[in-house]
Amino acid sequence: MPVSVTHSRLIYDALKACDVKIISALPETWLVHLIQMADDDPEVTLVRVAKEEEAIGISAGAHIAGVNSALLMQNHGFFAAINPIVSLAQLYKIPLLMLISYRGSFGERDPWQTQGGLATEPLLRALNIPTTQLRHPEDVPRCIKEAQTLALASLHPVAVLLSRELMWED
Repeated sequence: MPVSVTHSRLIYDALKACDVKIISALPETWLVHLIQMADDDPEVTLVRVAKEEEAIGISAGAHIAGVNSALLMQNHGFFAAINPIVSLAQLYKIPLLMLISYRGSFGERDPWQTQGGLATEPLLRALNIPTTQLRHPEDVPRCIKEAQTLALASLHPVAVLLSRELMWED
């Protein structure tokens, strides 16, 4: 599966345009180029986490320090981070800009990803987390900027789902 370097660069540039200085991530196939770009960028601090819930605490600390951050995770990692999203970010009004690779949605080829794909959007709705799905490269800068703006204005988590259509090069 070739992950799109071009579309990953669009996403990364949109994060930079939002003055994101800290990116937390756990290794994930669709996010590999984004993680490498953050690692190579001296203006950004990449924090590699062992568990996705650690990224919630990192973004909370960044917010308190006045630094913009973003979280990169797979939708299955989002599931693992629900407790700190609710008990830290939502309770204490911490904005989170979460970019989530949307595994298990239409076109999924890996059977082990399908159940997570079915649960992703219903869980985001149940947690009252505003969500947008990125499918087209031309929408990337606007959608990421709007997501960050909403997260900061509402002091609430916001999810940007990165679709297979955007992330793959067939």
